[in-house]
Amino acid sequence: MATSEVTESAGEDGFTHRQILVILSGLLLGILLAALDQTIVSTAIRTIADDLDGYALQVWATTAYLITATLATPLYGKLSDMYGRKPFYLAAISIFLIGSLLCSFAQTMYELAAFRAVQGLGAGGLMSLALTIVGDIVSPRERARYQGYFLAVFGTSSVVGPVLGGLFAGQDSILGISGWRWVFLVNVPIGLFTLAVVTRVLHLPAREKSRDRVDYWGALALAIGITPLLIVAEQGREWGWGSAGSITCYVIAVLGIAGFVAAEAALGDAALIPLRIFANRTFALGVIISFVVGAGMFGGILLLPQYLQAVRGASPMLGGLQMMPMVLGMMIGSIVSGQLISRTGHYKVYTVLGAAMITLGLFLLHYLRADTAFPIVALFMLCVGFGLGNLMQPLIVALQNALPPKDMGVSTASATFFRQIGGTLGAAVFLSILFTRLTPNIRSELVAAGEDPEFRNVLLHATSDGNPADQALAHGLLSGDTSAAQRVLGDSSVIQQLNPVLARPFQAGFAESLSTVFLTTSAVTLVALVLVLFWREVPLRTTAGLGAAE
Repeated sequence: MATSEVTESAGEDGFTHRQILVILSGLLLGILLAALDQTIVSTAIRTIADDLDGYALQVWATTAYLITATLATPLYGKLSDMYGRKPFYLAAISIFLIGSLLCSFAQTMYELAAFRAVQGLGAGGLMSLALTIVGDIVSPRERARYQGYFLAVFGTSSVVGPVLGGLFAGQDSILGISGWRWVFLVNVPIGLFTLAVVTRVLHLPAREKSRDRVDYWGALALAIGITPLLIVAEQGREWGWGSAGSITCYVIAVLGIAGFVAAEAALGDAALIPLRIFANRTFALGVIISFVVGAGMFGGILLLPQYLQAVRGASPMLGGLQMMPMVLGMMIGSIVSGQLISRTGHYKVYTVLGAAMITLGLFLLHYLRADTAFPIVALFMLCVGFGLGNLMQPLIVALQNALPPKDMGVSTASATFFRQIGGTLGAAVFLSILFTRLTPNIRSELVAAGEDPEFRNVLLHATSDGNPADQALAHGLLSGDTSAAQRVLGDSSVIQQLNPVLARPFQAGFAESLSTVFLTTSAVTLVALVLVLFWREVPLRTTAGLGAAE
């Protein structure tokens, strides 16, 4: 398509449908970069850590990415409000691309963590700026129709990512390069193509030069406040939540956040996240809902692969494909709600429906056991996915609509930022609950299995006739040495190597522990449902952000 077709001025009615789809093609590629990378890396990280002799350090590769991506999100939002979207969106893609290329050359886990931090600096702008640009060119009433595509990309990446991650990590080499390095190299052609497409199709009216100064002090204080919070979220379970290291992180976080609030209050409208936006009750409550939904949503989605792989014995690749019912539910929910919001101009009913379906789905998931038929599992996942599709995009639209168009970048970045924080803290809490319950539950299942003649018979024969995993477990249990059982807890893939009879207590213990976590996540999303019920619906604007700002 000719460039002139997408350079028409945005009037009160915004861009044409054809122009929006052309621009959307570039934005979706950027989203695909970030979403696909996260799922591919999470599948392959164990293999990567083993190859770099840094198994115990693998969490830092994730934490470094998480810290920089979270901190960069509000900065991209504010700077794009001041100087325009396109330069920073291109910068985000470029930084992410450079980080990916550097990761493929990492020789140690320390290097990988540093390069993942560079990746995160780019990733922080990919999602929030894409949603912001859609807000610029499409009116709130029409926006949910288009933002549903973003959710579809995320859903697709949750299926495709584990498949590709398992494929790359499972190869010793591809074209003479270690298989796992393709986890990062695959981003290079996608990133270059994305840069070319965005450069060509993304043409927005020029902004007046902002007279605001960049809030460096606020950014620094936010970094001081959020970094230790994210570190303790990732490391607290290993350190101990009341350990000296954790308490130090809490203290630094409180001081940093207090300094951030003081800096933002002093700078007013020039602040990174202007405090005045929280005076808007609709926006303030929406941010709280985003935080709570992030905690429950990420907790639930994070643990479903644990159930599919540790309990049902699926490989990472098969586990990714088995997540398809949730993805299908997300797509259906987002498409249906987007179309109806566009026709009616009302969104609250879909946020209520979405929060209710997520809560119901997570509650039903707590009934899952090791022998639950997969069609039932798929039905519960479909329920959660349908809820996410009805809630996430209308929530973003409502938050963008709650503030003036001039705050489009800040409102979108703030919503994304607080959802990420909620998701990180929620994941930390729920994983802590999982591993706290796991040891006693598996111990109870092993004691009960000891009364089963079939289990005792297989255990005795495994000492001489079983595979290495069976032999190690059998010798350990018969001698009273728990180290073999603990090794299974440290590496759940060992369960798949065990005789099915010996594996059953571990699978049942995992399922029981996950049941507790799913029940807890449903309680969290129930809070979100209550908050949504009290959320006031604001009539959606019928002009795009650029048109309304003129």
